[in-house]
Amino acid sequence: MKKIVVTKELNLYEDQIKRLNKLGDVIYYNNSPETLDEWLRRCKEANIICTGIYGMKSKKVYELENVFISLPYVGIEFLDKTKLKEKNIVVSNSPGCNKEAVSEWIIGMMLMFFRRLDELNRVTNLTKDDILRITTSLYDKNITILGFGNIGKQLGKICESFGMKITFFKKGDNIIDSIHNADIIANCLSTNETTIELLNEKFFSSLKKGSLFISSSRSQTYDIKALKEALDEEILIGAIDDSASSEVGEVNDTEYLNLLNHPKIQVTPHISWNTDSEKRKANDMMIDNIEAWINNKPINLI
Repeated sequence: MKKIVVTKELNLYEDQIKRLNKLGDVIYYNNSPETLDEWLRRCKEANIICTGIYGMKSKKVYELENVFISLPYVGIEFLDKTKLKEKNIVVSNSPGCNKEAVSEWIIGMMLMFFRRLDELNRVTNLTKDDILRITTSLYDKNITILGFGNIGKQLGKICESFGMKITFFKKGDNIIDSIHNADIIANCLSTNETTIELLNEKFFSSLKKGSLFISSSRSQTYDIKALKEALDEEILIGAIDDSASSEVGEVNDTEYLNLLNHPKIQVTPHISWNTDSEKRKANDMMIDNIEAWINNKPINLI
């Protein structure tokens, strides 16, 4: 009988718990480990591990050995694959589980920015002229979507339904050529050796004056200092960021505070993924990974 551990509350649905219970002897923890040592102790109770990001970003993960880890999320760029192989630690993730949720966040934040929805909701203190100041529609706007992965493709479908003009930047394209006419630039890049600091000073200085930059990607993909300079120089009309390199929901994270300290950056604390549909898909994929591993037909290996 396989021994499986769920190291923290993962918001599993009843049917998902039943699926997992059929696969082995499962230990469920309904609280988060308070220390990395506690996380490691929980992991060592089983040979199949379901866990959040806590612990996986630390060196403690390499103290495990001969285990299979299934992750209900996408980003795994922080893992050292050489060290994992040395310890026979096999990892599967859940690619695409967040594509609907993150795409919705991007669209929602763009609509709020251009249509002034936060300002005009329950308004009482503006003049009629201020209230009726013309807002900007997404219709017929040029958007360049950086990245042609799960999120980029999903965002493109939604933007098309809004009547927007879409350009995709894909691996191998000239990034400056792809943005020269963009009213909106959506950063959906995955983090890897080809994208780290791809969006540099030259990139931001080449943007169309009055454009909007919105990012759901890790900050390693772009130069935050260059972003702020583009805002100060009024190349960008604004920027929106989910602070995807910060700990989820953590408003005291250094990354979050670094973005928050510029008045023209609208920032959320890494919550673009946080929906019921994402949790459903992510946990289903996490269990799919385990079933496939047990059946010697592994999927979604990193």
